[in-house]
Amino acid sequence: MDAPPPIPREAWEGCSVLLDINDGDRLAFFRLTPAATVKIGNKTCSLQPLVGRPFGTLFRVGADGLVPCAAADAPSRDDSMQDGADGQVQDETRDNRSLVDNNTAQNLSSDDIEAMKRDGATGDEIVEALIANSSTFGKKTVFSQEKYKLKKQKKYAPKVLLRRPSTRSICETYFKKNPARIGFMRVDTLSLLLSMANIGPYSDVLVVDMVGGLIVGAVAERLGGTGYVCSAYLGTVPSSIDIIRMYNLSSDMVSRIVQVPLIELCSMQSSGNTPYVPSGNTEREVVKPGVVQDEDAQASLAQAVDTADEKAQLSTEQTTDMEISKPSLDVQDENSSLECKGGDGDSIASKFKPGKAPSPEKMKYWNEHGFSSLIVAAPGHEVENFVADLLPLLSYSAPFAIYHQYLEPLAKCMHTLQVSKRAIGLQLSEPWLREYQVLPSRTHPHMQMNAFGGYILSGIRIQSEQVGHQ
Repeated sequence: MDAPPPIPREAWEGCSVLLDINDGDRLAFFRLTPAATVKIGNKTCSLQPLVGRPFGTLFRVGADGLVPCAAADAPSRDDSMQDGADGQVQDETRDNRSLVDNNTAQNLSSDDIEAMKRDGATGDEIVEALIANSSTFGKKTVFSQEKYKLKKQKKYAPKVLLRRPSTRSICETYFKKNPARIGFMRVDTLSLLLSMANIGPYSDVLVVDMVGGLIVGAVAERLGGTGYVCSAYLGTVPSSIDIIRMYNLSSDMVSRIVQVPLIELCSMQSSGNTPYVPSGNTEREVVKPGVVQDEDAQASLAQAVDTADEKAQLSTEQTTDMEISKPSLDVQDENSSLECKGGDGDSIASKFKPGKAPSPEKMKYWNEHGFSSLIVAAPGHEVENFVADLLPLLSYSAPFAIYHQYLEPLAKCMHTLQVSKRAIGLQLSEPWLREYQVLPSRTHPHMQMNAFGGYILSGIRIQSEQVGHQ
């Protein structure tokens, strides 16, 4: 079986998909296995009708499960704009001041609705019957009628949108359902990180990802099977990068993702000798250098690693408690189902596990030429302690971008870099995003939106000795 294209247009057996139920009311990740199902309301539907369908297809819940909506059933933007324009004139002589919500306006009882369901009536037919039997529907404004119809459609005729898991959709889903999993990183912040680090094809990017693998997956998706993504981690236990399973990366993209301990990269940089030699699949040994040029640097690095390990352990315990206390989140539940069903599907992520150790030849190449970019996303750690050890791993004039959800750690790191004269063009940014509702006569900012997106420290690495001579 040939590998799927890098940017697939249709869903295939074993791939990961994002289901948008009722226009964002519920977002959930699923893997299209033969036994995969989704529960919408009181009905459990199989996901097999999604196989072979283009991403962006809208489905409705029918008697036999999920059924693709016809072009006539899909809402048209021009029709809604025309309705809004007509309603603006009609609303001049109509308002809702005389309406009283006393549960007597609806003549259709629940028994009648259940009888319609048993007779095989569709959700749209039930909604039309509710509108026809409402004594106050004709007295409402056009905008109120639209809200009433939309509310009933979500209950009796839910719609399911098939979306392709991409960097944007994955980040938006986690930010809405479980922002702590990705370090409260907003989608515009993630876009700025990739742009400020100058991520492009054939780049060798050094990434410190402690937000579940969102950064690693985003970089691998942008590289498109070229270059390498080296995910460095503190201590001896690799950081979790399980989120990249949802990206549907091809085998070429997955083979370009490697993981290596940060202390091995720094020890190889300071010694200049032969890089480490893997001794097995789970354990790796480092070839001890004969001469240590900078003992203070290695001592400070070891102290930073120990401190980071303790904080990482505390952060992991807090995260575990949060996940157990909130079992109703769709992202949490679907993540566990993806891990359980990954071996049964035919997806690329289940066959090629990312995060293998890099080859000694590649480690030697990075030691001689350095990485072309650096991205750090470690919200639970003091970035000042290990950024000084990461910069020597970059090539000269290489850009870097550091994310943190708080300002103070990045301000301290920026001051340290300014004093040491290791970087130029230092800039501390706060991303800002405002979402707007665009509708006829109702265009305004959203009433509820997130006012915080974290902070980004960016700059360019230089040779400090040359700056000192100047």
